[in-house]
Amino acid sequence: MKDHDERIAKMTLSAIYPLYLTKVQKKGRTEEELLAVIEWLTGYSQSRIQTYIDQKVDFEGFFKEAELHPNVQKITGVICGYRVEDIQNPLTQKVRYLDKLVDELAKGRKLEKILRS
Repeated sequence: MKDHDERIAKMTLSAIYPLYLTKVQKKGRTEEELLAVIEWLTGYSQSRIQTYIDQKVDFEGFFKEAELHPNVQKITGVICGYRVEDIQNPLTQKVRYLDKLVDELAKGRKLEKILRS
């Protein structure tokens, strides 16, 4: 599991973002919606997210200064075979929260529901 957590920490947003974008756009969602989901989770503005992408910052660096939304604990369920609420490594859990939100967006869930307002 430790190797898995280290691999996730070293992945870059610039490598993963295009995959997220392709996934949601294939299902008729927009880049604006994807950015709204990332903004909600991290508290980062769209321009700051773009800066992290441009600088090829890894997930460890990306989440270091993120101020996670207070409702983040309402993100539950299974992603990549793991229950997000049970993941022990804090960074891995944050990345899986992001994966889960992107997955919900791609599955057509309403933005208001995804953002757990």
